Amino acid sequence: MDTSTNEPSRRSVLSLATTAGLTAALGTLPAFTASAAPARPAEVPLPADASRHRLWWQAPGDEGSLIEQGLPVGNGRIGALASNDPGRELLLITDATMWTGGLNDTLDQDGQLPYGRADFGSFTLLAKLTVDIPDHDLGAVSGYRRTLDLAQGLVTSSYVRSGVTYRREMYASRPDDAIVVHFTQSGGGRYTGSITLTGTHGEHPTAAESFGATLPNGLRYGAAVKARGDGGNVTVHGTRIDFSGCKSLTVVVSAGTNYAPDAEAGFRDPSLDPERLARTKARAAAAESADALRRTHVADYRALYGRLDLSLGTSTAEQRELDTWERLHARTRDPEPDPELEAAYLQFGRYLMICGSRDSLPLGLQGLWLDGNDPDWMGDYHTDINIQMNYWMADRTGLSPCFDAFTDYCLAQLPSWNDLTRRLFNDPRNRYRNSSGKNAGWAVAFSTNPFGGSGWWWHPAGNAWLCTTLWEHYEYTGSREYLKKIYPLLKGACEFWEARLLTITLPGTSREVLVDDSDWSPEHGPQDAKGITYAQEVVWTLFGNYCTAAADLRRDTDYADTIASLRRKLYLPQVSPTTGWLEEWMSPDNLGETTHRHLSPLINLFPGDRIRPDGSTPADIVAGATALLGARGMESFGWANAWRSLCWARLKDADKAYQLVVNNLRPSTDGSNGTAFNLFDIYEVERGRGIFQIDANFGTPAAMVEMLLYSRPGHLELLPALPDAWAATGFVKGVPARGGFEVDLRWRDGKPTEARIHSVGGRTTTVAYGDVSRTVTLERGASVTLKDFS
Repeated sequence: MDTSTNEPSRRSVLSLATTAGLTAALGTLPAFTASAAPARPAEVPLPADASRHRLWWQAPGDEGSLIEQGLPVGNGRIGALASNDPGRELLLITDATMWTGGLNDTLDQDGQLPYGRADFGSFTLLAKLTVDIPDHDLGAVSGYRRTLDLAQGLVTSSYVRSGVTYRREMYASRPDDAIVVHFTQSGGGRYTGSITLTGTHGEHPTAAESFGATLPNGLRYGAAVKARGDGGNVTVHGTRIDFSGCKSLTVVVSAGTNYAPDAEAGFRDPSLDPERLARTKARAAAAESADALRRTHVADYRALYGRLDLSLGTSTAEQRELDTWERLHARTRDPEPDPELEAAYLQFGRYLMICGSRDSLPLGLQGLWLDGNDPDWMGDYHTDINIQMNYWMADRTGLSPCFDAFTDYCLAQLPSWNDLTRRLFNDPRNRYRNSSGKNAGWAVAFSTNPFGGSGWWWHPAGNAWLCTTLWEHYEYTGSREYLKKIYPLLKGACEFWEARLLTITLPGTSREVLVDDSDWSPEHGPQDAKGITYAQEVVWTLFGNYCTAAADLRRDTDYADTIASLRRKLYLPQVSPTTGWLEEWMSPDNLGETTHRHLSPLINLFPGDRIRPDGSTPADIVAGATALLGARGMESFGWANAWRSLCWARLKDADKAYQLVVNNLRPSTDGSNGTAFNLFDIYEVERGRGIFQIDANFGTPAAMVEMLLYSRPGHLELLPALPDAWAATGFVKGVPARGGFEVDLRWRDGKPTEARIHSVGGRTTTVAYGDVSRTVTLERGASVTLKDFS
């Protein structure tokens, strides 16, 4: 493998960026930049039962295990994992754009793309912050407790030492673009200790309050810290900040890079000095009162978090007395459901989304959080399930603005994706090349980075899957401006497949169909199969979505007709007479692993809608899809369980859908698959070694919502897969539905008692429960409440 560093270059990117109106869509993804002082709001009302939104623990995070035990904070661009140790607070700080690597446009000998930390690159840490308070060693304190307040976006820890109660609170503020740690006490105590800010890439800081450096790929970065004490002294000594005798202490950290979402500029802003900007931001935030900083953060956070609320039932008093880690163990050990814990897990996913996906790059394999500079799979953007799953939850749980980072990423990368496809995809060494010799549009590999680069093997259907994810956001929002932005992505993907599809005659017939060229069904089986079900299904969906987009925007009528004609000729999979499963390859035989983690051939069961158990899909296709899903099994990695749960919810099998949720909530021990101490999902890469992979933290909540509400444009179905564990009583408020609606839903004894349908742009939809179906027509902004579902 070639490990040379490949930096982004302009090449023909500029000319490509002007195609199909793309220029107007680029540059929408914000970078680390100067900003005006934020408004300082008054206190924000909290939910009536705030305890439902709190997770808590009786121990701090171990420094050697912060990926499993540290609590995450983030403002959508910068984030940190915190130890919350009384005597030594450690924050591992990230910026979403802190990446090594580059364009990665030199192919390996097999025509595939390099995939190393130097060429493709890796997501890495930016800084470490430690606050040492020597007299507060864990062994010298009592009553330790730390809490994650999901309703306010706050991490707190408290303990007692010598009769004094000490408390610290931390968060990452989007308005102030900084991480804030505020130390207080009650009872006459004082804080004495030191603060140290260091880099993670061999930097040699000469000052205590900031540092800056440049990665080998030319990316500049910097970080800064400011501290303010009350009633004591804060002084700088060399590369350390000392504080003594402080009644309270506020520590503010800002950090960032000179990454710019602009392929023409090489994804850099050469005019930006990240260290200087970080100092400016840290200084400005530290000048504000701790109360003002907190109120500003909470108001901004709650504007998103407060969009959705839900109850899945009432837990017992005994369950509520357990801390979060004990509750996870109890839920696995005991048959009794813990509905409040399960609702909190869903809300934890929303917390991670708000913290991890605003105003910067999208969420990769580990989201915004790292414990070192060598994450597995580079912490990258995997295009064959993982980045898509990361964003299934956003619209479904009222967090549509958090989806923007994904959209803006795709738009910013498109010029480079176009360029690499044109220059490299049809290389004769590439086993996935278009055998027709034609080439058009854009494609990606299984992994992508922030510099326009792809890594590992080419992934021909990846463009179609990225586009269907983008399209689903349009189905929720109905935004014409958004559709104009993503239109070049949709059209370019169609152009790629117009060039790629092969015409074959089905054996034993005279029927000609279009099939995918040599390909690999992720991530198993033959690597040279034609007409794999995954590609056939997702391209069928892409073509349909493009035709709708062209009609909605009233453009490219002739080309839309061409794509519609191709769609009619696409081969669609059959049921194997040998296995009874929906075929994954154009063969009656199972050519891969029966219980494989991926469900690629079922992509049109979920997230697509072509396969539906409502009588609109041939019964044999539904039965074949069900049989294939059953054969895949109920035990796998967290993200694979989440996808299975979503598919079973679509098939209205509440028991299986719920069991897979419960499986993901099992505590991870010794690296096993399951949920870590801090609720991060753990992926067992080998016996005894588990890693954090964030997709299940989003995919599982998405499955929980799908169990409560199924939607597609023009149709809503209430409680399609409500499990017995949640059936007694519950509600969900503000859950979005495709087609431009929001739903408030209450149920009792397994049946809906009230459903309020509110239009956010949709006009007409059917609302169904069981055999009862009603048609609702609303003006934008209007609502109707339905009550009789008998």
